[in-house]
Amino acid sequence: MLEDFLNALQNFRRNKTRTVLSLLGVIIGVASVIVITSMGQSSTEQIKDTFGSSGLDVVSINSGFMRKKRNSVEMQFSETFRENLFAAVKNIRHVWYKNTLSATVSYGETSSNLTCNAIETGYLEMYGLSLAQGRHFTVTEDVEGLQKIILGSEIATALFPDGKSIGKYILLTTNKVSYSFEVIGVLKEQNSGMENSTNAAYITRGFYSKKITPNPIASSVMVQAVSASYATSLVSALQEYCKNLTGTEYSVNVTSMQTMIEQMDSITRTLSLMLSAIAAISLLVGGIGIMNIMIVTVTERRQEIGIRKALGATPAAIRRQFLVESAAITLIGGLIGIFLGVVISLAIEYVRSLAYIVSWQACAIAFIFSVFVGIFFGLNPAARAAKLDPVAALSGE
Repeated sequence: MLEDFLNALQNFRRNKTRTVLSLLGVIIGVASVIVITSMGQSSTEQIKDTFGSSGLDVVSINSGFMRKKRNSVEMQFSETFRENLFAAVKNIRHVWYKNTLSATVSYGETSSNLTCNAIETGYLEMYGLSLAQGRHFTVTEDVEGLQKIILGSEIATALFPDGKSIGKYILLTTNKVSYSFEVIGVLKEQNSGMENSTNAAYITRGFYSKKITPNPIASSVMVQAVSASYATSLVSALQEYCKNLTGTEYSVNVTSMQTMIEQMDSITRTLSLMLSAIAAISLLVGGIGIMNIMIVTVTERRQEIGIRKALGATPAAIRRQFLVESAAITLIGGLIGIFLGVVISLAIEYVRSLAYIVSWQACAIAFIFSVFVGIFFGLNPAARAAKLDPVAALSGE
């Protein structure tokens, strides 16, 4: 076997142009598969980094936008809904209520429009939102509805370029009514999934219910699962619960960052698999080219085959010789393709500032498949060589 492989290398050296042309299809096919799968994994990781690692155990419930049926009940996120939700649905750790309003904040002559969120104590901690300065709300501040505010990083920079915001008082205007708030915290600039905190401000829901909208119905409900592994099943359970409660399937929109990531990951994998299959076609085309080249090689080397048979070489030895030669082409092409695929993947990921991820599993599969292609398409030429009559082979030119 080793001798056959060394002889194959010598034949490749004698026919450099033919060898290079035979290698091209294999190299392009293997490199394409590696680049596509690596880019797919890198894109998936980028999506996960964009969402962040926090909030994967949170499921969001918002009012639906579809037209309700005649006998359906309007969904209202009241305290009764929260109490019943705990009793009816399993694997819930906590339920958070939030109200959102458009507002303008100003300090001195500087003002900025933003989304203001009225939240409950612990909401920001639940999402893993850290503070660059100051502190979070206390339970007392929420219950008594004190006028305290936490700013997103962009808002804090816009109002306080010098970075000294803690303890300062700003005006928050909504519905043409202004309120004075003391800044007690500034959030870090960070990925927080479905919670866009950079251009937002947060006040206590206690203040919102006392001064802005008495006894408010929540606009959003955040349901925290006991762990991120239950988030996907919790989405289905909440959809079913709300459907039974209201009598219509579209009464609420239930979303989860974990579910969104899983769906995107599934889509990316499917696309990568499809594109890899397309790239693998070039391997098959390359295999057909190798078969044609090997048929020509057998024809050119008829006298060599006749001499070997005359000296006692068995048909099995002749068949093995040409199979090894065919497999050697794809083996070398596979190695070169893996090298080029890894280099191209790293170059693209560097240019696009993606994570350096190379699918070594894809490298192994592409390499094994390329060798298999060489053996499969080398079977016919090898069988032809093994069946040659030695007398006819020696007399041929």
